[in-house]
Amino acid sequence: MTDDRKQYGHGSEAAAARHLAREGYKILERNHRNRLGEIDIIARHKGVWVFVEVKARRGKGFGDPKWAVTPAKQRKLSMVALAYLKHIRALEQKARFDVVTVVNDGDMPRFEVIANAFELAYP
Repeated sequence: MTDDRKQYGHGSEAAAARHLAREGYKILERNHRNRLGEIDIIARHKGVWVFVEVKARRGKGFGDPKWAVTPAKQRKLSMVALAYLKHIRALEQKARFDVVTVVNDGDMPRFEVIANAFELAYP
């Protein structure tokens, strides 16, 4: 990944975190990594653990960014989230997966928050 794309991705994740905070999410971690992978944002919202995947585009030339969260990506996120909840001993608590899309094809980025975007996808 080029430095420009990496920088754009990190900037988009930061903007998405600020947007979620304005929407009432309490941001707990960004770019959480474990041996299974990475989750962009871990938050709490209305008493629920929320694992957030951020997808950003500079336009819609490659399609809506939400479609980039494929079933394979959902499985990977599910495994990372389960390992996180197990580590903090919170497996019995409510959790969900949200997707935040960021499209920046003008002056201001447009955000779409897809709450409960997919179910736990662990085999």
